[in-house]
Amino acid sequence: MINALAIVFVFGLLVMIHEFGHYIIARLNGIKVLEFAFGFGPKIVGFRGKETEYNLRAIPLGGFVRLYGMDPEVNEDGEQILAPSHDPQSFMNKKVWQRMAVIAAGAIMNFVLAIFLFVLVFAYYGIPTAANGNAIGSLVEGKPAAQVGIQTGAKILAIDGVATHDWNTLVNAIHSKPNQKVTLMVEQAGKQETFTLQTEKDEKTGYGMVGIAPEVIYEKTSLLNSVKYGMERTVEFTRLIVVALVQMITGKAPAELGGPVAIAQVIGEGAQQGWASLLSLTGMLSIQLGILNLFPIPALDGSRLVFLFVEGLRGKPVKPERENFIHFIGFVLLFALMIAVTYQDIVKLFVGKG
Repeated sequence: MINALAIVFVFGLLVMIHEFGHYIIARLNGIKVLEFAFGFGPKIVGFRGKETEYNLRAIPLGGFVRLYGMDPEVNEDGEQILAPSHDPQSFMNKKVWQRMAVIAAGAIMNFVLAIFLFVLVFAYYGIPTAANGNAIGSLVEGKPAAQVGIQTGAKILAIDGVATHDWNTLVNAIHSKPNQKVTLMVEQAGKQETFTLQTEKDEKTGYGMVGIAPEVIYEKTSLLNSVKYGMERTVEFTRLIVVALVQMITGKAPAELGGPVAIAQVIGEGAQQGWASLLSLTGMLSIQLGILNLFPIPALDGSRLVFLFVEGLRGKPVKPERENFIHFIGFVLLFALMIAVTYQDIVKLFVGKG
């Protein structure tokens, strides 16, 4: 139940903040907003404001803001009609920079949300710092320590007979033995146990690894420092995500894509670790959503920004039917990709359990 609520909370927050960015900048620029929707597909429930319909739709995998004059509307006879070019509330009647601001606002709000969540975690819980004790804070699934039955929270008392009272000592002992068998004396579930396992060799550092991480403690700090660390954390995660995406695109790193199922699983795990972990995870996902939406992929915000940039250079827009066709093809391909990735996520989930 907690996992389900966490998934709804995270997906809902990410989508609503993103679409709110489009919505508020459109309104500030005098553009009429026809619909603000969470989800896709058939409408479940909604209400109408002065100008805008606010709807909850059946498929909770996104959302959208429908702007007057941005796309052709369908009249009562089923015919496509365009908003009058002279209408001051029409999206297409606005200057190029105004339209670009509306399109970019969704991704920008995702970065703003990330900063806010990181600042909230740092201000309320403190700065996360690795503890220097000998207790295991988390395990990497499928790695040697997890495979032999060592549990989160276990204390590593000794490695190959040498006492390990702190994290630095035990990590140095494991790092010094790549691709070698090591014997760990562990205290878990109120009793001492001995495990023998084969370390793995990290290709970048050459160190021995078994897939363990230290406990995380939170050190209190001021609000000013929280803001500083929140912005730094957002910039750093943005850099890491961009580098990882570039490496996948160029073939320097394997393409590891996660769909809604994988994301939901990660959110569930974050929820089990507490609010600090869940909010930090939401911040990271918000950054990813912001970056991906700025990629020049048809049907995404980045592609619309490219068309507007071209319009600014040419002094006239690309033909609407041509642009809409490209976005439609992009949407179909993205939907197909999402189905394929979701299928892989489900297969991995069941194979992992088997």
